[in-house]
Amino acid sequence: MMVEDRTYLISRVFSSSRLSESKWPYMYPQGEDSCDSKLSNGKRALEEDDDVDELNDDARQTKSPKLMALSIHGDQEEEEQQQSDSNNNADADADDDSLISDIGRDNSISCLIRCARSDYSSVASVSRSFRSLVKSGDIYRLRRQNQIVEHWVYFSCQLLEWVAFNPVERRWMHLPRMPSSVTFMCADKESLAVGTDLLVLGRDDGFTHVIYRYSLLTNSWSSGLRMNHPRCLFGSASLGEIAIFAGGCDPLGKICDSAEMYNSELQTWTTLPKMNKPRKMCSGVFMDGKFYVIGGISGSGSKVLTCGEEFDLETKKWTEIPEMSPPRSRETPASSEAPPLVAVVNNQLYVADHADMEVRKYDKESKKWFTLGRLPERADSVNGWGLAFKACGERLIVIGGLKNSGGGFIELNSWIPSSSPPQWTLLDRKHSSNFVYNCAVMGC
Repeated sequence: MMVEDRTYLISRVFSSSRLSESKWPYMYPQGEDSCDSKLSNGKRALEEDDDVDELNDDARQTKSPKLMALSIHGDQEEEEQQQSDSNNNADADADDDSLISDIGRDNSISCLIRCARSDYSSVASVSRSFRSLVKSGDIYRLRRQNQIVEHWVYFSCQLLEWVAFNPVERRWMHLPRMPSSVTFMCADKESLAVGTDLLVLGRDDGFTHVIYRYSLLTNSWSSGLRMNHPRCLFGSASLGEIAIFAGGCDPLGKICDSAEMYNSELQTWTTLPKMNKPRKMCSGVFMDGKFYVIGGISGSGSKVLTCGEEFDLETKKWTEIPEMSPPRSRETPASSEAPPLVAVVNNQLYVADHADMEVRKYDKESKKWFTLGRLPERADSVNGWGLAFKACGERLIVIGGLKNSGGGFIELNSWIPSSSPPQWTLLDRKHSSNFVYNCAVMGC
């Protein structure tokens, strides 16, 4: 069943809630003097009866069977009322399980998964079943199974502070402040969103690699499970509830050829086969259902790698792809440049060339890069650092800005790729005295 108007759905949801509430006892108030009048009338009847003290035992015995019968009848009525209440509670529980009782559970879920993510806080307040569906994450798993995904952008421009931006409604949300030590707060950090989790990775004491995990389901931070082989300066990307982290540097500074897969549903790390070449300061993407690690440097001489590698999730094998890394247009030392700013939209690979302020596209057949057009004017950076270039559903997002004496601000621009040169749309601006430290896109 398709419900195109969410207002209709929510009105039905809360209407159903009101119907169940109408069964509550306080929905049927009695008159203020109804009980008192009965008692007072009974009392007056006894007081006004001049012969009440002269009742003999025979009269009392005559009335006793009637009183006993009344008592028995009253007990039966009470038992019947309790049974009725029990049945009503069972009916209420059954209605609760069906979510929207008028259309059944399956149709209810079909409607609810089409609600906007921003509606789920209201949906969760309707009943225990609605709350369980949202807080358990079941609603997001069902959305994923039905290929219903809404993307929000999460980024940080202040130490330990994160904000989320909804590009559809163009609304902001502040996340709780990250808990951490001073060392972690001041250290370089890397981030990735996977499933309903936002992972922020860094060093806690200058040596120990740690992970902090933000959960959309609880709106809170907690310590994340460490990798099997902790690393930094890796390439990573997520697909649904899984993410792959490849390459990087281990705690001793050695460049890695290892890779791991993270499952946000199970919160587990699985070691994958090793890559063909070790690399650090690389980037990762998912494209056509496969994971790609692109660019980076390798060896003691910080040799620039122009190749990429493809990981097939079914065969568990890596394949080297020559010249997949975007060409570099500036002779800046590779170790001082940001990893390639790559993003995939509709299984097409794009890169932001921060030096020439251009957008390029990778042709999978010819295995070459072609220039499409310009980046937004305010997409400034320092050798690529401080600029975010991300895929957000069917659009590319560029987040960047220029600091100035007035405090500065950053801009969020988007473009839906087409055959025409990029025409960027300004989504919003946000005051900030800093560049973008970290950025991730959560699709769920």
